[in-house]
Amino acid sequence: MNRRLTDGQFAWLLMVPGLALFLAIIAYPLVSALVTGFFEQSLVRPGRAFVGLANYADLLGGDFWPVLRNTLVFTLGATIAPFVIGYALALALNAGLPGWLRGVFLFPWVIPGVVVSFLWLWIFNANYGVLNGLLGTHVSWLGDPTTAMIAVIVTKTWASFPWMMVMLLAGLQTMPKELHEAASVDGAGAIRRFRSVTVPHMRAIAGIAFLLEFIWNFQHFDTIYVLTGGGPAGATKTFAVAVYDTAFKGFDLGHATALGGLWMLLLLVLMAFYLRKENA
Repeated sequence: MNRRLTDGQFAWLLMVPGLALFLAIIAYPLVSALVTGFFEQSLVRPGRAFVGLANYADLLGGDFWPVLRNTLVFTLGATIAPFVIGYALALALNAGLPGWLRGVFLFPWVIPGVVVSFLWLWIFNANYGVLNGLLGTHVSWLGDPTTAMIAVIVTKTWASFPWMMVMLLAGLQTMPKELHEAASVDGAGAIRRFRSVTVPHMRAIAGIAFLLEFIWNFQHFDTIYVLTGGGPAGATKTFAVAVYDTAFKGFDLGHATALGGLWMLLLLVLMAFYLRKENA
């Protein structure tokens, strides 16, 4: 007897390969990592011992809060600065700045992150760096806790502002010109038109672009690790660097995965805000 698959059965059949990859590559490692957070486990010693919430208690009573503060400082700085620069450039390009400048401004975005980091590592070098040469100073930008975070944020801003510019320019170009023309007829100046016409029209896309950049920066790793490795004295140690150091330098998988679990909870909160914003 020739039996045909129903539409529902055929749909499940098509989903099986993707579902199997998801379970093998994402779900299983994630669950395994979360479970490891409840154990004392080392990368260099066999076996493990169940310790319950002891790893989380150690983190919340020690390193978690300085790392959270550093992560928030970096994330806010590396999100607000490129947002402001990208918005300004998008407005200038939309107002008639030569189009070929778009390609020039996109240049930092197409360079791999590690290459960008090594470029700015040379610029900030205390002995032969370009910045000290231009300023006539001898400042250890990456070796001083008071300037290291600023240097990292500047580097990430340079790499990120083109993406913000493109996103915001796309939004600006969807705005009907008639709105600005009507506001001009009513006597509104440039600042009033920006506040009353541009900002309301751009609120949704600007909010999504800002939130996406915030989420990406909250889990950023390569720029910080190449420039400072989380130093000096932990001044730039964010969640990404702390998890890496704990797992692969301290060989402590238990505390590393517990820290990763707390980090993931914070990211889930941010993702919930993003999904709510997108579906609003």
